[in-house]
Amino acid sequence: MIVVNLLFYLFSFIMIASAFMVILSRNPVHSVLFLILCFFNSAGIFLILGAEFLAFILVIVYVGAVAVLFLFVVMMLDVEFKSISSTVISYLPIGMTIGVIVLAELMLVLFTWKRDYSVTDNLSITSDKQYSNTEIIGLVLYTDNILFFQLAGLILLASMIGAIVLTVNHRPSAKRQDINKQVERDAENSIKNIDMKPGSGI
Repeated sequence: MIVVNLLFYLFSFIMIASAFMVILSRNPVHSVLFLILCFFNSAGIFLILGAEFLAFILVIVYVGAVAVLFLFVVMMLDVEFKSISSTVISYLPIGMTIGVIVLAELMLVLFTWKRDYSVTDNLSITSDKQYSNTEIIGLVLYTDNILFFQLAGLILLASMIGAIVLTVNHRPSAKRQDINKQVERDAENSIKNIDMKPGSGI
């Protein structure tokens, strides 16, 4: 039990420190690396709490996809970070105001919200058979909450399509696909024999 407590405090300290370094780092690449460190320590805390599904999802999805993708985007984009850092100070009052509001909401939830753990909710099935956390989450998502799960997927799909439509670059010189012309093509129009003289080149 002492080892578990020590691991919890160690992961918590590193996670909080890396979260502050994400904000305070001047180099965006360093910020992303500290963000990955924060995700790993959060996954460690989930493992201590027995939520292995959330831990692996945090590592696979956020570290393996989101953080790495953001790192490549930051490295590939030619962004003037000096001009960005000069404008951060002008937005500091708004950011502090939003931070205070979020902190007040978290404190309100922490000191006022209570849950009756005697209620088994919809997980009474676990009393008869032993299920893992992954199986329990699957039973809850794909039975009672299947509609909300599918709606969340549709919202993410719509946001992805909207992001593609807003960021697509319509260049006149770009070659585009015409399905009708491809279907109507025949061998005579597709292949052309040219009599080239030796040494003339193309």
